[in-house]
Amino acid sequence: MLTVTEGARQNLKETLLSFTDNREMGLRLSMTEPGRFGLALDKEREGDQVVEHEGLNVLFIGLDMVDALQGTTIDVRDAPDGPQLVISRR
Repeated sequence: MLTVTEGARQNLKETLLSFTDNREMGLRLSMTEPGRFGLALDKEREGDQVVEHEGLNVLFIGLDMVDALQGTTIDVRDAPDGPQLVISRR
């Protein structure tokens, strides 16, 4: 099971709203290279795992990513250049 903390959900919402106010859009998590993930604006696709925050779909995770993220937590941490999302194993 994937866990997304409250802080990460809030950060995802803020990030999403900084790019669009279209409520059909969300951020899609994808692997950009082995061990590295990225986010891109996208619409929900059939089979997506959807993470919501305050009534807004903030994160879409495709079936191809669900297995890779089993047993992980998405959280937000402060970094010198601002908040960053991090994925860690429990």
